[in-house]
Amino acid sequence: MTEVMIKVEKIYKYYRLGKLGSGRMREDFSNWWTRTMRKGREEQTVSRDAGRFCALRDISFEVVRGEVLGIIGHNGAGKSTLLKIISRITAPSSGCIMGNGSVASLLEVGTGFHGELTGRENIFLNGHILGMKKREIAARFDEIVDFSGVEEFIDTPVKRYSSGMYTRLAFAVAAHMEPEILIVDEVLAVGDAEFQRKCIGKMREVASNKGKTILFVSHNMQALQNLCHRVITLEKGEIADMGDPEAVIGAYLKGAKKSNMVAREYETPESGPGNDAIRIKKVALVPEYLPGQQVIDIRTPFTIRFEFWHQDPVPGSLVVSVYLFNMAGECIFDVCSEGLEGVHGLIEGDCRIPGNFLNDGAYYFSMSFVKNANKRLFYFEACLSFDVEDYRRNISWYGKWMGYVRPAFPVNLFPKKI
Repeated sequence: MTEVMIKVEKIYKYYRLGKLGSGRMREDFSNWWTRTMRKGREEQTVSRDAGRFCALRDISFEVVRGEVLGIIGHNGAGKSTLLKIISRITAPSSGCIMGNGSVASLLEVGTGFHGELTGRENIFLNGHILGMKKREIAARFDEIVDFSGVEEFIDTPVKRYSSGMYTRLAFAVAAHMEPEILIVDEVLAVGDAEFQRKCIGKMREVASNKGKTILFVSHNMQALQNLCHRVITLEKGEIADMGDPEAVIGAYLKGAKKSNMVAREYETPESGPGNDAIRIKKVALVPEYLPGQQVIDIRTPFTIRFEFWHQDPVPGSLVVSVYLFNMAGECIFDVCSEGLEGVHGLIEGDCRIPGNFLNDGAYYFSMSFVKNANKRLFYFEACLSFDVEDYRRNISWYGKWMGYVRPAFPVNLFPKKI
């Protein structure tokens, strides 16, 4: 019988909205008593209790030993909240979680690290937290440092590390200490492509060869599809889909395609997608139709135009990346801006895609906003979606070109002179 490592039963998580206290003891005591009497009534919703926001509602699933479970969903769907509850960082409002084994969590940069301690000291501290003996940690020490690539700074307090160094060392510790359950959020986004490849390879190794259980949240659909045995889709705090990765991811991307338009605009910073650092004002796809065209076909140039509010107080260089994906979640390209220094308020930008580049098919764009090359401020997933048509419908030998791009590179034929 397969051993169950994590069992989640009817998890609800509520957050209070508005002020924390009135300043009047009688009123605060009355509110506390009301909340206490209502505790356990999971069926209440925000509409019935305007003072609370339901971040998770009736979440139930099991994860068995050696399984890699992926969790996807739009920003605000409840993914990180769920992982924090499973990691015992925060408690559920109701429901229960049963775990079977040691847990290592990598939910955000610096999770589990003490800023005043050096990298070396934090490695031993985390090992002790996971119940390992000093000699066991020492046996893995060199491998951890080599994987992280921070050997030169291993005796420096980690508060002086960059976000990328923090993340590399934190992942190396979590993966090499060999906990029975490894929980990883989208923190790998701050690493470079080579480090992400190493992380995915390491998670695949510990899951397949050592029978470890992994919960993995990511916006990288290709990585999820290649690594996970099952995938869960969260939508507004509820499980919307669960099952085979290819089927679940395909349905999620098709849903994102249907729900998005080729233009989205928001009037105020409060109404747009984002957070305290970045808020989206506008994103639009603007085609340059050829004479007689009414749809985007493989010959049509188009431009992605966007506007956003930059409100992050931390000084540094802001870079915006634009990603193009097909509906299988495979990245077609990733391009980025030059760094923008010291500019706040409303910012606009664009990215032009030439004609005779994309093959016919369905695509979507995502955007990433990064500060100082390693701190992701916001990831705007599936912000635009569109179809590219083929204009060769009346050609009798018509067949679909292979590949995702079909650039109009010339192929020249001419008689060879003898």
